[in-house]
Amino acid sequence: MSLSHTDEKLVRMANQIAVFFLSQPETVRVEGVATHINKFWEPRMRRRFFEMIDQGLGEFQPLVVSASAVIKRPGMSDSNAVGLGADAAEGAPGGKGQVAGESLSEPSIPEA
Repeated sequence: MSLSHTDEKLVRMANQIAVFFLSQPETVRVEGVATHINKFWEPRMRRRFFEMIDQGLGEFQPLVVSASAVIKRPGMSDSNAVGLGADAAEGAPGGKGQVAGESLSEPSIPEA
């Protein structure tokens, strides 16, 4: 089955995140990919991401597939997700994220 242009772009974006984190220490790679996606991808992007992962669609890098275990599924509890909640608000003025002035260029690398 061929992917739509939008699906191909989603795979490409996820894989680009993984390529970046492959340059980081192994201990932060999975959490780094998941934190970035949890912080910056809107629910409909994550929803489609999980539809594709669950159906085995797209050529996601193995690091992306590993990170999917700690990426928040839309409509599900945040309990297994990383980069959300109080830890996501650190460094944001008032803990309110982009709306309160947090930059999109904030690092997604987990603090060791």
